[in-house]
Amino acid sequence: MSEELPLAGLKVLDLSRVLSGPYASMILADMGADVVKVERPGSGDDTRSFGPPFVGGVSTYFLSINRGKRSVALDLKEPGDRGRALALARRADVLIENFRPGVMERLGLGWEVLRGENPRLIYACISGFGRDRPEAGYDLMIQGLSGIPHLTGAGDRPWKCGTSIADLVAGMNAVQGILAALYRRERSGRGGLVDVSMVTGQRALLTYHASAWLNAGVEPCPMGNAHPSIHPYQAFRTAGGWLNLAVGNDGLFAKLCELLGARWHLEERFATNAARVANREALSALLEPRFAERSTEEWCALLAGAGIPHGPILSVPEALSDSELVEHPHPSGRGRVRSLPPGVRIDGAAATAERRPPRLGEHGEEVFRDWEVEA
Repeated sequence: MSEELPLAGLKVLDLSRVLSGPYASMILADMGADVVKVERPGSGDDTRSFGPPFVGGVSTYFLSINRGKRSVALDLKEPGDRGRALALARRADVLIENFRPGVMERLGLGWEVLRGENPRLIYACISGFGRDRPEAGYDLMIQGLSGIPHLTGAGDRPWKCGTSIADLVAGMNAVQGILAALYRRERSGRGGLVDVSMVTGQRALLTYHASAWLNAGVEPCPMGNAHPSIHPYQAFRTAGGWLNLAVGNDGLFAKLCELLGARWHLEERFATNAARVANREALSALLEPRFAERSTEEWCALLAGAGIPHGPILSVPEALSDSELVEHPHPSGRGRVRSLPPGVRIDGAAATAERRPPRLGEHGEEVFRDWEVEA
């Protein structure tokens, strides 16, 4: 199976830690790349200690983003180990790092040095603000600088996203940049520098919110579970739960009115989406008591029959109950652990690495042998 994956045979040297870089390298491992994770001797990646929860002495955080990799323990501040890392970099197709800008240069492993040693290397660096700014960047502060928490919630206070989107999006952007650079290398034969800025990636998510301000002078504001440009496109409280309703055009609104036995779609104030947005409070006042009459399950059945996009708002356990999951042996060899596959299928199958998350430094001799590097 691994030989059939699109990145089979690709060597990735992963010098990153915590979330953004390891998430990127796991995606590459899922696609078939041979990912070698370089960790500090003794302690390893920071996420090995992130917890509780732990399973069998291993952090569930670490388990979630490190499948498919082999681990080598190297102290990059020690000349001998730094030389071994350089030797691995000479053999690598891709290198990923997310140190603060300038750290890799001080270690003698920066882009200018490594491209001289390996002209075909794709060198991907992830940082808070890009290579030109030396400040550290952490997910929470980057989210705040993006403007997104200002849009999240009901407006009583700014709210960050419940998951670490600044780190995760940076990892995804790194993968996109790496794959594009690899494609160019196929034509040109030369490697390249992929510079991933977390704050730029987060601000890019503003898309239509940014355009509203930049092009129309309209400042976006927090709207809870509603949408600034479409209505009704929001969550409604039901009898005992919540329902997301996604009425994205006039035809769907007419279907909704028919289902509810109403003629609101014939009224000028609700006849078009623009009119419904302008009169959202009046329309919501009509809809809210109607949705409160039935349970979420009842509404889902009725809306499905009418062909109207909808869905319940699930808890994490509920959402995972019918999700496709990946199983691997626990790093200890006792028991199994589960994680989520990537959201991509290739030739009908979800590309997912078969190798379990590694124990710290367990593959040192094996990696040096396979990559033909002297240990």
